Amino acid sequence: MAKTSMIERDKKRRRLAKKYEARRARLKAIAKDESLPAEERFAARLKLAEIPRNASPTRIHNRCDLTGRPRGYYRKLRMSRIALRDLASNGLIPGMVKSSW
Repeated sequence: MAKTSMIERDKKRRRLAKKYEARRARLKAIAKDESLPAEERFAARLKLAEIPRNASPTRIHNRCDLTGRPRGYYRKLRMSRIALRDLASNGLIPGMVKSSW
């Protein structure tokens, strides 16, 4: 189990990224638009810099929903390989069985 503080920090980053998503996209579009005057694009860059750093989607780290483990993460299932194996061994995932040959 991961430290609770790390799990909560990541949850906070996810909330902030979702909150500022539209504003970031709008400001980035203005800053990249070459047809606009340089002053307007520069102002958009300054406003973009005022947005909290943790609102950036690149600062989000994928963690297992069950355990908070940061490594061995399956995006499609949103869980770590260890949690997946435990659930599969207990028969809680339909259609998944332990392999044997």
